[in-house]
Amino acid sequence: MQDLTLVMAQLDPLVGDIPGNAARAIEAVREARIEHGADIVVFPELFLSGYPPEDLLLRPSMETRLREARALMASKVASDVLVIVGYPGVREGRCYNLAGLLYNGQWEAEYAKQALPNYQVFDEQRYFAPGNETLVYEHKGAKLGILICEDLWDGAPVRAATEAGAEMLITLNASPYHQDKPIERLRLLEEHAQDVNRPIVYVNTIGGQDELVFDGGSCCVNASGQLQVLAPYWQAGLMPIQFLQTSATVWEPQPGEIDPEVEPEESLYCALVTGLRDYVNKSGFEGVVLGLSGGIDSALSLAIAVDALGPQRVQAVMMPYHYTADISKQDAAEQAKMLGVHYEIMPIEPMVEAFMGTLAESFAGTERDTTEENLQSRCRGVLLMAISNKKGLMVLTTGNKSEMAVGYATLYGDMVGGFNAIKDVYKTWVYRLARWRNTQSPAIPARVIERPPSAELAPDQQDSDSLPDYDTLDAILLSYIEGDMSAEAIIAGGFDAEDVYKVVKLVDRCEYKRRQAPIGVRVTPRGFGRDRRYPIVNGWQPGE
Repeated sequence: MQDLTLVMAQLDPLVGDIPGNAARAIEAVREARIEHGADIVVFPELFLSGYPPEDLLLRPSMETRLREARALMASKVASDVLVIVGYPGVREGRCYNLAGLLYNGQWEAEYAKQALPNYQVFDEQRYFAPGNETLVYEHKGAKLGILICEDLWDGAPVRAATEAGAEMLITLNASPYHQDKPIERLRLLEEHAQDVNRPIVYVNTIGGQDELVFDGGSCCVNASGQLQVLAPYWQAGLMPIQFLQTSATVWEPQPGEIDPEVEPEESLYCALVTGLRDYVNKSGFEGVVLGLSGGIDSALSLAIAVDALGPQRVQAVMMPYHYTADISKQDAAEQAKMLGVHYEIMPIEPMVEAFMGTLAESFAGTERDTTEENLQSRCRGVLLMAISNKKGLMVLTTGNKSEMAVGYATLYGDMVGGFNAIKDVYKTWVYRLARWRNTQSPAIPARVIERPPSAELAPDQQDSDSLPDYDTLDAILLSYIEGDMSAEAIIAGGFDAEDVYKVVKLVDRCEYKRRQAPIGVRVTPRGFGRDRRYPIVNGWQPGE
């Protein structure tokens, strides 16, 4: 009987940085060997290219760079450690999603992913051919069944590996986060381990990539589906698993570190912080600038930005006009001081009046409407973009998912920006996150959370003047966007028909706006972006 130490390398690769990712892998193996006595080190899916590489896979030089990186790893990695790492590869003219096994200076085997997902954010059939061969690799007496992400959930590759003699299953993953995903993932792992009576090692990537964010949560369950080891969510690092051989064909993972369960608000907040931090840092921005209105959305966005980047890399700008309430100015100033960010006040009255003067002749004989409201927002956008250009700061947009869904945002105004941390967060969750963040340390003035929301673009304006209350609005939006329910089905669920038809029409009509909005962290199963691809011009009618 013997033991085996497997180390899960839960790391954050940079898409396209193949030499850098290879260097990260080499250093991780060195550390795993020294710190944990690793016999096996497992990296996530497509680690060397980063996930998802998208159309970088179509570049002819991709394969050349990968071969160079793999050659470097073969020459640098300690000979007594088995390394299992993900990368794309062209074999006999077809591109595959591969797991390569490196041992003793040689790439000894490759496994090609068989189940290629093509739903939600996944588009793997565009790039990869499916594999059709099982890989069971014996190392130090243990027979390892190698899988990649969707293979585990598909079932057929799992059964094939166990029938081929696998004594434990090792799966490389790039599983994006969305709300409730960690719980769902652990439940499925429990079920699949019980189905085949084998322990499963699940290694996931971590970090943000464009709108996707990966939570880590690498883990191991035993053959009964019981969780034995769970790496911390939202933290890069190396997590060891100790296996004991209890019989000729049975390897038992020993209980180890298990990261405590976190509240849903904390999990979501960490996703937003991680997504923003990686987007800004990986893109090379100096920091961010945002308009701080004294409202809940910009207040939460400011807190996220400070937690992601530090206060020294965040600038907040209050841009008041006639309708900006004194309490908004006071609350914005208080929060900026509370969080220690650079804060400026730039009144937009001179800009708005100048534009109105130029437009006076063209607007003669017309009534005041949303045009004048939008002009205020667009003046603010011009100021923020000027600061961005001058200081190298990315403009952080602050609209929530409820607003983006119904088009309550201004093109070239408050939609101006490079990224939106709360783009996929419904308004009701904005409040939940703000309250949760204040339980950690003071970050958002209480009055910002308690007062009725308003865009402050007209006298005494409140959001409830033109929209249902946010509890109702979000419930309708969840049914229509996340659940794909028809207007009639939503009404049958007890909602007011007038409210439902109004909301559904707004969602459908505003697709053109959302296409021009900055990207943001995807945290729901149906984010605006990769998940939901509706035609801008169409004749679909609500209720059909």
